[in-house]
Amino acid sequence: MNLKNSTIMVTGDVMIDRYWSGDSHRISPEAPVPVVHIQKSRDVPGGAANVAMNVANLDVATTLLSARGDDSDGRALESQLQENKVSCAFLTDPALQTIVKLRVLARHQQVVRLDFEEIPDHETLLPLVDMFESRIHSQDAVIFSDYGKGGLVHIQQMIQLARSAGKPVLIDPKGTDYSPYRGATIITPNREEFAAVAGRPRDMADFVQRAFKLRDDLQLQALLVTRSEEGMSLFLGSQHIHIPTQAREVFDVSGAGDTVIATLAAGIASGMGFEEAAHLANRAAGIVVGKMGTSPITIEELMSHA
Repeated sequence: MNLKNSTIMVTGDVMIDRYWSGDSHRISPEAPVPVVHIQKSRDVPGGAANVAMNVANLDVATTLLSARGDDSDGRALESQLQENKVSCAFLTDPALQTIVKLRVLARHQQVVRLDFEEIPDHETLLPLVDMFESRIHSQDAVIFSDYGKGGLVHIQQMIQLARSAGKPVLIDPKGTDYSPYRGATIITPNREEFAAVAGRPRDMADFVQRAFKLRDDLQLQALLVTRSEEGMSLFLGSQHIHIPTQAREVFDVSGAGDTVIATLAAGIASGMGFEEAAHLANRAAGIVVGKMGTSPITIEELMSHA
């Protein structure tokens, strides 16, 4: 398995996942909420930035194309990504605010989450299309990581540019309207995301029928539905290929979707077929859910579980 010579561009909503953690021994006299004495603070790249970190961890040359605020959070995010071998192509604008999701934890339990974000203006993000077009020809695949924060408002134009250049397009979708993803190569909804768009299936036969209809409606080459403990379902040609889960013990599913699409893209970019790449992604997911916390897969872990 040689993924090193591949190049992948990731684009989508980037953010900082910020964690303030400490202890709590009393309730506030001002309101019935715990008083948390903060002892540690940690920032990690989130959203599409976490996907890019996952790709780079597989020794794949990774470019992250996105928009960030011209602020200290944005600069810190870019610095952290570059330290982890992600090449950043950011549109920075004073009108933008770098998205921050702040989680306050007491005794390892989340007390509250505070989101700092604004939906970016349609016109502000227009330069991303030209930035995408100038880079797509040097890539082996492109990942769109949609977190519903408005960063992919021009996704349909970008999909057409990628397909015109003959590049596979992989999308981790969000929301209940998948029409902007039409013409992509493959999308990777999880079980709940699939049900929200295609309807909740009554049984396996109904699930398969709905999946093929969604794939055909969106003019995709393939559809991969991740189904948690039930593994994955790949819809390719006229085949429904079931891939059983490989997780022996599940500790934490956070970040598993990012790992799946990163590994799937790395496989496809290196020349694997959809089925082989899906098996590789399934193996990667089985590794990360057996670890505590969001932790990108490494090429060493993937090789050792081959």
